[in-house]
Amino acid sequence: MPQVLSKDGTSIAFDRLGEGPPVILVVGAFSARATGAPLATFLARSFTVFNYDRRGRGASGDTLPYAVDREVEDLAALIAEAGGAAAVFGYSSGAFLALQAAARGLAITRLALFEPPYLADTGEHLESPDHAAVLAELIATGRRGDAVEYFQTQIVGIPEEIVVQLRLAPFRPALEAIAHTLVYEATLLGDRSLPTELARALTIPTLVVAGGASMPFMRVTAHALANGLPSGQAQVLEGQTHDIEPAVLGPVLEAFLTQHPASPAGSAFADTSPPSTGWGTQTVAPSGLSPA
Repeated sequence: MPQVLSKDGTSIAFDRLGEGPPVILVVGAFSARATGAPLATFLARSFTVFNYDRRGRGASGDTLPYAVDREVEDLAALIAEAGGAAAVFGYSSGAFLALQAAARGLAITRLALFEPPYLADTGEHLESPDHAAVLAELIATGRRGDAVEYFQTQIVGIPEEIVVQLRLAPFRPALEAIAHTLVYEATLLGDRSLPTELARALTIPTLVVAGGASMPFMRVTAHALANGLPSGQAQVLEGQTHDIEPAVLGPVLEAFLTQHPASPAGSAFADTSPPSTGWGTQTVAPSGLSPA
């Protein structure tokens, strides 16, 4: 399996598929490169796709202490491997990482974000618990299953009765195996506030996509984030949830990644749904381990 070395010496494993302009896929919580594999296969018809294991999961290495900057350096190493510049697709919390990387000046040509779970500003400023600290304590004391359930209930917003049912799911051991990376995800997510200042400074063409059947706040977020980006546009995929469906999302990404002039900023769609505090109750098997 191909690997690149990040700046701190951590090896990052990836699959390379297809021929064409480079695109790098960045997945979210509970996910390894298997989550992005179906979409990578679809996009490989037109692009060279780099589908990688983020640090701490799959075949990639890990180096402590964790910092978001180290994950940005991982992505920088992949961009260098791709030839020095690449488009980037970020899924869920992976969209947070992709946006942070773009803001730090990585050579990202186009940015596509699928259901980034930011919370658009409702005017309420509530105290946000230190989820990363709680998760770190659970991991340190060997309570990996509790860490999985804390993330599912307190961050994702899955109802507790469903989480209890999932304890016997066949993919539960796989979730616990990468539970330590939930500390990383919580660090990356922070309080999930919309990054308005960062967005205003980001000039690369950016597409923000939400599922029409996903949590209502996802559509509000996509609209708000796109409107705050100088070269942003939003699109809602009717009938889609937080899960990636390559046959639906793939053509949208192909069209965006191959268009030449940037589309007008903040393409609009109507949505008056209020923001929510969770982003769905879909839970899928290890090929796409999480709604995060």
